[in-house]
Amino acid sequence: MNKVLLLVKKSWQFLCHPSAKLSAGLLLIVGFIAALVLHGTYSATMEYTSTLEFCSSCHTNDVVPEYQESVHFSNASGVQADCASCHLPKEFVPKMTRKIQASREVFAHFTGKVDTPEKFNAHRREMAEREWARMEANDSQECRNCHTQESMELSEQSLLAVKNHTAAEKNGETCIQCHKGIAHKLPDMTGVPGW
Repeated sequence: MNKVLLLVKKSWQFLCHPSAKLSAGLLLIVGFIAALVLHGTYSATMEYTSTLEFCSSCHTNDVVPEYQESVHFSNASGVQADCASCHLPKEFVPKMTRKIQASREVFAHFTGKVDTPEKFNAHRREMAEREWARMEANDSQECRNCHTQESMELSEQSLLAVKNHTAAEKNGETCIQCHKGIAHKLPDMTGVPGW
């Protein structure tokens, strides 16, 4: 019994006062393992929270059905833009900034501010205007990740579209200024000049 107590006491002393060499090595190993676990958790979380499955867990009755009826969901080319394609920048800092902003939206859903279609529609304009402002500020970068002015086949567009795209490029306008409501129903724009 004394040998067991002595072993426990020595083990405890060793854990409380390891040698400098061992403690630095142990710290490096534990730190490396913790970094791997944190990086894996971070990557999996970023990946999952960027999926249609995640977005539709809250947006089942509002914007997801609208998106599924849009050309961004189903088109002749077979290319599908998901929620993250339009609402999440690809670059690291803007992506993290947008993820932090999106946490506000998740919070609003779980606290009951926008958890029903009626409540969502009551705030739709405010949320849409915030998203449009973000896209104007970054020159509609998410649109430009898939669509470029240079790759547009003007001969396949209507005369009005050619005229508008040419003028927009000349005037330095960005996609979202004309293409609001491209994948979602527009909010009530009553009282907004030009609508």
